[in-house]
Amino acid sequence: MTSDEIPSVEYVEGSGIPVRGNDIDTDQIIPARFMKVVTFDGLGEFAFFDQRFDHDDNQKEHPFNDDKYQDANVLVVNANFGCGSSREHAPQALVRWGIDAIIGESFAEIFAGNCLALGVPTVTADSETIEALQEWIEANPDGTIEVDVADETVTYGGKTIDVTVNEAQRKALVDGIWDTTALMKSNTEAIEKTAASLPYVGSEVNKEAADD
Repeated sequence: MTSDEIPSVEYVEGSGIPVRGNDIDTDQIIPARFMKVVTFDGLGEFAFFDQRFDHDDNQKEHPFNDDKYQDANVLVVNANFGCGSSREHAPQALVRWGIDAIIGESFAEIFAGNCLALGVPTVTADSETIEALQEWIEANPDGTIEVDVADETVTYGGKTIDVTVNEAQRKALVDGIWDTTALMKSNTEAIEKTAASLPYVGSEVNKEAADD
């Protein structure tokens, strides 16, 4: 695979971590004071920081502090997760903590879009299904969860449940077209040709090509 090729995301497997509560906003996922960075590197250690530590930096009870979840890569949440500010730092922090997929009752639209840009599926199920999955994870922290994006199913504990993946998201992940930056880089010639044919940018593109 070259650097411009985009991997498809049809399937994610791993152990789970449950974070309970509705309306968990992006400021809770990554407090604003940790956003003063040039790159997103290192943001993972600050995920849910104010929920994990008090003012004296003493640990509080939170799944992201629990040793049994430290290798988890499937986050299971409740309703309206990722609401509030549209900051892309929120999914960036979760990815750098180790999250590869998120299962929840519902997600804020912009948050889900920011997750898609990182190749992270956000799949949904009803509240009873999510509650049962969270309880199972708490009882089986090392148990395997299989998220099948293509078939819209989640398998755990010997049973398979139906979930929903937004159709546009599912297509982008399965077809490997979720990374728009890489997609544009891999189609540079086509983009330049199209730009050159547009009267309002064509002359400028041709001039730059001539200068090169």
